[in-house]
Amino acid sequence: MTTATIRGEAHAALITAPGSGQGKSMVTAALARLHRNSGRKVRVFKHGPDYLDPMVLEVASGQPVYQLHPWMTGEDECRWRLAEAAAEADLILVEGSMGLFDGDPSSADLAILAGLPALPVIDAWGMAQTFGAVAQGLANFHPELAIHEVIANRVGSPGHGKLLAGSMPTGLSLLGAIPRHAAMQIPDRHLGLVQAGELAGLDAQLDAAAEVLKAAGLDQLPGRVALEAEAPEPPSRLLEGVRVAVARDDAFAFLYRANLDLLERMGAKWCFFSPLTDSELPRCDALWLPGGYPELHAARLAANAPMLAAIRAHHGVGRPILAECGGLMACMETLVDSEENAHAMLGLMPGTARMAGKLTALGLQHMTTEVGELRGHTYHHSLLETPLEPAAHARRLAGSPAEPVYVEGALMASYFHGYFPSAPALVAAIFRGEPLRFTQN
Repeated sequence: MTTATIRGEAHAALITAPGSGQGKSMVTAALARLHRNSGRKVRVFKHGPDYLDPMVLEVASGQPVYQLHPWMTGEDECRWRLAEAAAEADLILVEGSMGLFDGDPSSADLAILAGLPALPVIDAWGMAQTFGAVAQGLANFHPELAIHEVIANRVGSPGHGKLLAGSMPTGLSLLGAIPRHAAMQIPDRHLGLVQAGELAGLDAQLDAAAEVLKAAGLDQLPGRVALEAEAPEPPSRLLEGVRVAVARDDAFAFLYRANLDLLERMGAKWCFFSPLTDSELPRCDALWLPGGYPELHAARLAANAPMLAAIRAHHGVGRPILAECGGLMACMETLVDSEENAHAMLGLMPGTARMAGKLTALGLQHMTTEVGELRGHTYHHSLLETPLEPAAHARRLAGSPAEPVYVEGALMASYFHGYFPSAPALVAAIFRGEPLRFTQN
């Protein structure tokens, strides 16, 4: 089967920073809203595994947000999604992760792969002429990476902004100086923004933030970039007619759009339900309990006896369940929250999930079976206490064993979050309830 070539040209930039905490997430969101309010179609992407920032970026842009990561999603998919966006959008923004050169592959690697210029956001708090040195260091670190402009964030005064502009070395310019402003502040949780649905007045705040950027001179468009890629072949219809119920509410919300898209492209019919508020499951053949914050809503989960009974009955008749991270925690007998309160959960697996008060695992991982290698990541602040022996372990990129993968009947549960398009046949086997043969342990 031949594939189509997709070509497009759009204004585009990768919004990055020297490190985390510089304000790039809110700057990206405010830029998206600024240009959307100016009548432009804006597409935003996120580098790497992240569920929280894309929620805010979708509200800001009014368009779906997908992940781009040369290893997790694959280089070809990165090129394809960007070219597809360039064929329809006026502006493409890619929010980087961590610092520009942090990680492997880094945000810089993605920019080089796609041919995008990087636009660093540098927190200018407590800096004067050193700002120019930081900008120059970023611009000169990699010869294949294009950086022409930078943005100063949290600037103290117009005079401070002029001082920063004067510190720019030859070949670099200051695109804009963003003042300290309440509209540019969004609460964060666990290294990212809080869920968009938890933020009252988010639309109004984004509009206000867009005006802050406009006043700072950031209504200019970045340069145009021509993008081209081959469209991927459609996946086999391995889930034709399979009905998948997907948990989504304040407790379970960590969902990649690409994962839902793949289920649909493989023929599955999926629908959302709420373990917090619904009293019964929708008619379904399989369940997906994704990650989220069950620890923040454990009392409500425990009190929803009809829903707990419905999920137990689904498991009891041997229908498939995929439980990821927060979903795994809900499958345990007990969940102990950060206040040391114990809550009775589904009891599909013996043992306890306990909040640890600190980050307990973070990083890219992959799970390998005879029908494919599922790529993804882990990220959690809890610990599992269970007598169950894992069926397998996900692996870190370096090859060492990492997150345990548990199989109880047709339930597969792990702290591991999978990116479904990396292994369609494996994902289909999970939701069909087929036995899996893991090739690593």
